[in-house]
Amino acid sequence: MDLTFRSDKKELLDSDGIPFDAIRANMEELDLINSRLGGHRTTINGFKQLLKNQKEVVVCEIGCGGGDNLMAIHRWCKRRGIAARFIGIDINPDCVAIARAACDLSNFIFIASDYRQINFDKDRPDIIFSSLFCHHFSHDELVYMMQWMIENSSKGIFINDLHRHAIAYYSIFWLTRAFSNSYLVKNDAPLSVLRGFRRKEWLEILGDAGFTPQELSWRWAFRWLIVIRKKSTDCNGPGTGNI
Repeated sequence: MDLTFRSDKKELLDSDGIPFDAIRANMEELDLINSRLGGHRTTINGFKQLLKNQKEVVVCEIGCGGGDNLMAIHRWCKRRGIAARFIGIDINPDCVAIARAACDLSNFIFIASDYRQINFDKDRPDIIFSSLFCHHFSHDELVYMMQWMIENSSKGIFINDLHRHAIAYYSIFWLTRAFSNSYLVKNDAPLSVLRGFRRKEWLEILGDAGFTPQELSWRWAFRWLIVIRKKSTDCNGPGTGNI
């Protein structure tokens, strides 16, 4: 398996006509993978760096899938008495339906839309993030995405995505074949690694987007965490998150 360059092969989840039950099984297994292999831990770490000492926060995830990342942050905030409101955006209406059912709470809003069509105007979320979303896109699309995230956030952004590495590829390949009941996970999880990133590629994307991150670090298991805090002069205080 040649991992020199990112694969441009599309994942099955990005195609049309996937049955609802198959998408739901995929989302449930991704939650399990995130819980067991450090994905949620990396997400919480990025969130904490931008939260600082705030006791109220509005958080938005683009490409939210089944909402498991937002729920992980919600549980963390609840244990610490932090008043948090959450916005999830996903282009797939089936994913949004699954997220709404899983996160049936008054402080959650889910929107079925291409994130590029969302305009927060002055009511920007404090933090915008993505997890396992960026690897679906090309270099140029990611440059635009990062600029959109910064423009539409009040405090900053973070990204949690995959490191393209042979150990990561073969590990998830055999783990999904041994334990997964989802044909989407069996196909897309190893392919996601092939579509993942190396440090040099992230530096090129960040450079073209015009950003210097406060953090670009490797996290277990084979994740990159990128954190970009907006300059204080660009921040308008806590966002309301209305659209």
